[in-house]
Amino acid sequence: NSSDLSPSSFILASIPGLEAAHLWISILLCSMYILAVTGNCVVMLIVKTEPSLHAPMYFFLCMLAAIDLSLSTSTVPRILSFYWFDTREISFGACLVQMFLIHTLSAIESTVLLAMAVDRYVAICHPLRHAAILTNTMTAKIGLVAMARGVLFFLPLPLLLLPLPFCSSRMLSHSFCLHQDVMNLACANTTPSMVYGLTAILLVMGLDAILICLSYILILKAVLRLASWKERVKVFSTCVAHICVVLAFYVPLIGLSVVHRFGKDLAPLVHIIMGNVYILVPAVLNPIIYGVRTKEIQRRIL
Repeated sequence: NSSDLSPSSFILASIPGLEAAHLWISILLCSMYILAVTGNCVVMLIVKTEPSLHAPMYFFLCMLAAIDLSLSTSTVPRILSFYWFDTREISFGACLVQMFLIHTLSAIESTVLLAMAVDRYVAICHPLRHAAILTNTMTAKIGLVAMARGVLFFLPLPLLLLPLPFCSSRMLSHSFCLHQDVMNLACANTTPSMVYGLTAILLVMGLDAILICLSYILILKAVLRLASWKERVKVFSTCVAHICVVLAFYVPLIGLSVVHRFGKDLAPLVHIIMGNVYILVPAVLNPIIYGVRTKEIQRRIL
C-alpha cells in the first residue's frame, strides 16, 4: 500500500466485459461529438450573421453553445483516444486541468441557464421594461460574471487535491477526471476537499436551480392571470425550449452526483454511462431543442 505524494498518472476506466465492442462504442461517441460540434457551431454562426437575432435571448444561447462546445471538446477527444489507441493513462497534471475545466464550465452553464430564466421572466412579466433592463451591455456583463463565478468557485478543487498523497490504486471510475472520483483515490483526510466541493456545488448549481424554479413560479403566476387560455399557451410556449435545456443539464448532473455519493456498490457500467450522458447529452440536445422550438433559427438554417 505504498503512496506517492504526486502520482505520475491515473488510469481511465473502460466498460467491463465490452472490450470487444470498443470500436462501436467509439463510433457512437464520435458521432455524438460531431453532432454536438456541428449543431453548436451552426447556432453560433446563425446568431453572429443574423442581425435580427442580436438580442439577449440569442446571445445567451450563443454562450450556452460555446460552453457545450468547450465542455465536450475538453473530454471527448481524450475518451476517443482511449478507445481507438488504448491510451488508458492520463497524467496527473492533465487530469487536474480536465477536472477544473469540467466543473468550471458546468458552473458557467448553470449561471447562463439562470440568466436565460431571468430573461424569460422579464420578457413575460415586465415586457415594456425588457429592452431597458437586459441591454447588450448587461448581457455581456452577465457572461463575464458567469465566467468569474465558475473560476473562483471551482479553482480551489484541483488546488486542494494537489498536495494530497495518493494510494497505489490509480483506477478512475470514468473515462475522464471528476473531483469526487480523483478525491476517492487519495490516502489522506479528504474532508476539507469533500466539504468544499459539496459547498461549491450547492452554492452554484443548487442555488441556480432554486432561482430558476422561483423564476418559473413567478412566470406561471403571470401567465395564469391572462384571460384567454390560448394566450396562456402562446406566452408559456416561449419558455418550453429553455425548460427542456434546463432538464437536459440538471437531470444528468443530479444523476451523476447521486451515483458518486450513494452508488459505490453499483456496477462500473452505470458510472461510465452516467458520466458520458452528463458530458455529451446536453451538448447534443441543446442546439436541436432550440433549432426545433425557435422559428427564427429554423428559417435561417433553411
